[in-house]
Amino acid sequence: MARSLRATGGTARLRRVALIGIDGSGKTTQAHRLADALTAAGRPATYHRNAGGRRWLGRLANRLGRPDAQRLVGRNGVLAVESVLRWLAIAAALLSCLVTGRTAVMDRYSACQYASIRAHGGQRWERLARVGYRVFPPPQVTFLLTVDPAEAYRRIERRGDDHETMGWLTAADTAYRTLPEYPSFVLVDASGAPEDVERRIRAHLAAWLPAEAGPPALDASAADVPVAAAIRGRSPVQARP
Repeated sequence: MARSLRATGGTARLRRVALIGIDGSGKTTQAHRLADALTAAGRPATYHRNAGGRRWLGRLANRLGRPDAQRLVGRNGVLAVESVLRWLAIAAALLSCLVTGRTAVMDRYSACQYASIRAHGGQRWERLARVGYRVFPPPQVTFLLTVDPAEAYRRIERRGDDHETMGWLTAADTAYRTLPEYPSFVLVDASGAPEDVERRIRAHLAAWLPAEAGPPALDASAADVPVAAAIRGRSPVQARP
């Protein structure tokens, strides 16, 4: 478990931060922005996209005349491929940041795989995935970007490079909210403009950013409510399964 900022005089080093949420919640945009903001503030950071390959599998399925990845390799096949590819991506990201000393800004982490498994209805696979992913240290902060599935659907349709059903997005949203790690996530309303979402995220990381680099502090009514709150001088830590 990471040491609290209070115990280290407010100078604890941010080594791992993860952004998670349903497709269309803005994870990738905000992870890129956060990596850039940390680097500009003198905390060198690297963006890592820990994808599970589901989009790639879906495109392959379409080329082979199947409507989706599940029709191509079956539910168990999708979950197996996702679990392995995401595990490898996270391992590579952690190793890279261990070697370079840079902060790892994770676009998706282990919780994304657990949520995907739940949304697919493969609870047996979740137990296996948790055994394999247990080797990874929890992020010091895990931001769950929350957005209504209907808005997420509209965003995905606008970008036009993939497709998700409302049923899947709703199931994934429910899956995140029922994970045992959920109370440790910092909830960020991602329904607004990217700039507003970025300000909320950076406000929660103010303890790790120089005063001049961070945005104005949000008042209690404007800030999102994290269960493990960085703004109270503690380092929010994702619970181990």
